[in-house]
Amino acid sequence: MTRSIAIAALTMSIGATSCGSKGSSLIKVDGSSTVFPITEAVAEEFKKKNGNVNVTVGISGTGGGFKKFCAGETDISDASRPIKPTEVEACQKGGIEYVELPVAYDGIAIVVHAKNDWATSITTEELKKLWEPEAQGKITKWNQLRPEWPDKEIHLFGAGVDSGTYDYFTEAIVHKEHSSRGDYTSSEDDNVLVQGIANDELALGFFGFAYYEENKAKLKLVPVDDGKADNGAGAIAASPETIRNSTYQPLSRPIFIYVSKKSLERPEVASFGKFYLEQATTLVPEVGYVPLQDKAYSLATARLEKKVTGSLFEGKGSQVNVSIEQVLEKASQ
Repeated sequence: MTRSIAIAALTMSIGATSCGSKGSSLIKVDGSSTVFPITEAVAEEFKKKNGNVNVTVGISGTGGGFKKFCAGETDISDASRPIKPTEVEACQKGGIEYVELPVAYDGIAIVVHAKNDWATSITTEELKKLWEPEAQGKITKWNQLRPEWPDKEIHLFGAGVDSGTYDYFTEAIVHKEHSSRGDYTSSEDDNVLVQGIANDELALGFFGFAYYEENKAKLKLVPVDDGKADNGAGAIAASPETIRNSTYQPLSRPIFIYVSKKSLERPEVASFGKFYLEQATTLVPEVGYVPLQDKAYSLATARLEKKVTGSLFEGKGSQVNVSIEQVLEKASQ
């Protein structure tokens, strides 16, 4: 099943199960489209073993998901970045305590049309020049990035402003979260971005690596050079290996689920959270993401079982060049 079809199927599932059938339980999840494929896969496997539990998964983006979560409308929030101050405040106002659980690593892929034969690499400085707010209406052609590139328009595609991918990308590239030019085609649904770039020979865009992996026959991946020698010389292409070993920088990041402490009082939610972490090493790579180390999942499971609330990142939002294993180990001491 393709993700676009799966999303439609889950959307229908929400309507069909929201009232609940007699003797059944409902777990509501919403948030990041990046984390969606993992949660969807976990939900499908969980359903096989727990037939009386329905898990619905929405994709309103990390920010949109937190709005629902902090209002008490969902049990779990998928997030492609850590919770940020405004969301911490919203959850406090809503009386929502949460357990933050890292579930995988992801890389943000820089992609162009499959027939693009000039963009064989790009630097973080060029990406900044292209995406910073000052670029709006000024940097509009490929040759403004490199003189040898075509004197043709560049058409930009990227995550919507409610997306955690947008927040992380802007922090990593523009060096200020939630700050970029606004004249680009945006969506919280990565499938929309995939189709847009695949149909436009002058396109360049960014989204989660797994969506590139699923569509690489019709897209071209652009390696990124961060200008630093400590993670390897020259441009590095996103791959499971370069994301895992942190050489694909600064666009590798941990991704999360947030579980309501109140919802954890329900056995099915606690069971789903534990099942998620137990199955991650198998299901995460199956849907194109990079699993954490086994020790990280053990530490996250202990965090869940003890219902340790709050953020490992102090509620400060996106942070670049983070080792989730080191953060978890420090928090457990």
